[in-house]
Amino acid sequence: MDINAANQEAMGRVLTAQPVLVGVGRALDLIPGMSLDLILHAGPPITWERMSGPLRGAIIGGLILEGRAGTEAEATALVERGGVRFEPCHHHAAVGPMAGVTTASMPVYVIENRAAGNRAYSNFNEGYGKVLRYGAYSEDVLARLRWINGTLAPAVGDALQRAGGLDMKAMIAQQLTMGDEGHNRNRAGSAIFGRLLAPHLARGGLSPEVLEQVLRYFADNDLAVLNPVMAACKATMDAAHGIAGSTVVTCMARNGTDFGIRVSGLGDRWFTALATVPVGLYFPGFSAADANPDIGDSTITETAGIGAFAMAAAPAIVKFVGGTPAEAAAATLEMYEITVGENPAFGLPPLDFRGTPTGIDIRKVVRTGITPRVNTGIAHRMPGIGQVGAGLVRPPMACFEQALEAMADLAT
Repeated sequence: MDINAANQEAMGRVLTAQPVLVGVGRALDLIPGMSLDLILHAGPPITWERMSGPLRGAIIGGLILEGRAGTEAEATALVERGGVRFEPCHHHAAVGPMAGVTTASMPVYVIENRAAGNRAYSNFNEGYGKVLRYGAYSEDVLARLRWINGTLAPAVGDALQRAGGLDMKAMIAQQLTMGDEGHNRNRAGSAIFGRLLAPHLARGGLSPEVLEQVLRYFADNDLAVLNPVMAACKATMDAAHGIAGSTVVTCMARNGTDFGIRVSGLGDRWFTALATVPVGLYFPGFSAADANPDIGDSTITETAGIGAFAMAAAPAIVKFVGGTPAEAAAATLEMYEITVGENPAFGLPPLDFRGTPTGIDIRKVVRTGITPRVNTGIAHRMPGIGQVGAGLVRPPMACFEQALEAMADLAT
């Protein structure tokens, strides 16, 4: 088993990936294996009995949105009598931030990796605070989702058609030179996204009122681009999966209870351990006592070499997740210790445009004792409340130790 050669092949697929945002459509029509009774969620597989509060809240909201339940009690009863199936987004070439809940009628972005021919999908971002992905499901949350489904998504889809798609790799590279890191800070990327779509939205025949609403979505939501960025990272890392002998991590994800990873040379097996609570800053009125353990698929950004791996490019992120600008740079420098190589497409200005550390190697993680860094939002532990802060977290070392033991078993 030539692990180094396998890892170089995996890195080659990552570096040559060409993720392009090509369109928008309904999850039921586009996501492979999607069905009316299926709800996709973030992280590794989990049963209803073990689900955290924010994941349960998002599922309740999703069932009400789909018209399968009218109340929390009806949604819970439907689940408990077996009327709903749950599977990870990652099992369906998809990703979703925080709870990641994706239901049949929700619109999704479509990313095509033109180098490898694979596709990936992600739902739309609702914005900050009291939103479905953090487990909130009040009527105002559902009204926002209905507007996204009925107004925003069709307008963006039409604009993307007129634009001929958007090069996500180029967009990510640009936002990293403008103070973003691609996970928790996407202010520049969302501005670029809105700017590129604006001329095509203007030609879409929307009423002035609707056009204003759509443009305001991009103006007010600094996370608008996060979801297609995540899907771009997913399409990139899926192309590097399934290489015999490779110890490169192709997926890190959390469901609010467990943190899980998948490794290129170990098939579709998950290696999991209990998720921990992020350390960070809290909104007024909340504290660590309110926080749920880490949740979301957005760690696909770190898996692909951005997010916390690119914090050196985004010193202002520390105002949101804690720490200092010097610590942001140190975070990136540390990640070079556990990665296979660097991505020259994602140059970091504060490091003389050195490429981001890319390709987490489970061997290096276990040998050095350094686990990947992640920056993330923090959800309230109870369903129905929403986001309460943001911070930093690391995966449990046990995930990487389990994966390394499995790789050793294959080699003997």
